Amino acid sequence: MSKRKLSRQQRWRIEKTQSERARRARQRDAMDAERLAAGEYGSEQPGRVIAHFGRSLEVAPAHGGQPVRCHLRANLDGLVTGDHVIWRAGEDGSGVVVAREPRHSLLQRPDPRGRLKPVAAGIDQILIVFAVEPEPHANLIDRYLVAAEATGIAPVLVLNKVDLLPAEGGELRALLDRYAELGYPVITTTTAHDTGLDALFDQLHGRTSVFVGQSGVGKSSLIDRLLPEEDLRIGDLSADSRKGTHTTTTARLYRFRPFPAAEADGGQPAATDSPGELIDSPGIREFGLTHLSADQVAEGFIEFRDHLSRCRFRDCRHRAEPGCALLAAVEKGEIHADRFASYRRIIESLEVN
Repeated sequence: MSKRKLSRQQRWRIEKTQSERARRARQRDAMDAERLAAGEYGSEQPGRVIAHFGRSLEVAPAHGGQPVRCHLRANLDGLVTGDHVIWRAGEDGSGVVVAREPRHSLLQRPDPRGRLKPVAAGIDQILIVFAVEPEPHANLIDRYLVAAEATGIAPVLVLNKVDLLPAEGGELRALLDRYAELGYPVITTTTAHDTGLDALFDQLHGRTSVFVGQSGVGKSSLIDRLLPEEDLRIGDLSADSRKGTHTTTTARLYRFRPFPAAEADGGQPAATDSPGELIDSPGIREFGLTHLSADQVAEGFIEFRDHLSRCRFRDCRHRAEPGCALLAAVEKGEIHADRFASYRRIIESLEVN
């Protein structure tokens, strides 16, 4: 699709807006430099970005205390929720972020034009939430897994509303077992009874996590139980579509309080024993994969990796080529036929787009 051409007046307005923003940023930076030189800011200290509001951030001090609204130096564009930063407190109760510490992970999603946009940083695991209702589809789960594998952040599968699962488990239980055999952690949860989140508490302990998944799978309900003091809106399922009617809209980092099991022990947790943190990012129906190449998609199916280098032809597309190692592995039962079919559907959808 060709880009819409802008009129001369529209280009002038855009350039004027950008110029004004740059001027304000330079002015703010000059004021910060003067205040820093005058000793109006305290010493440098570590912190973590817990929310982002344009050119200002909410930073939680690493050593405890209330979050501080900080602004950015002009050379620090691109900070996101979860970033570890160095900041200095001002005499007026505000602060200024002066540096970003190295990231060990970065979660990015493609925007509608396919350009990667940073969403959150410092994440240890991506919890892919799906539910007994709305009925999950293996291809959608595979899309989330491929996207997670592309980030290098460990994925964890979370089946919510397990109280609605038939006693015999059925096809959904067999699907879960298949992912567990591949090595993916699989957790079942329910908010229907008191012990329904114990396994989730254990998985979250000491880690920074982000929840992803379709609308209506219960992400907000789970977060509401994990963070009972936070005011999070929860949407019911639409009676017509059986899909969620509301999703969270702003990325924010929350620190968990000690979980019930830890509190039941009667002792105070050690200062270094963090119950974990959660970055609640905007809900999405389908994790975009349009920014990935066919090779990256294949690498996202972890059981394919040992076979990919064994194809006879380097440019093998894994369709009907002679000597295709993936097709041979499917025939031998080393790769499940349903997973290979799911891979083919993803590739075909990317080719169409």
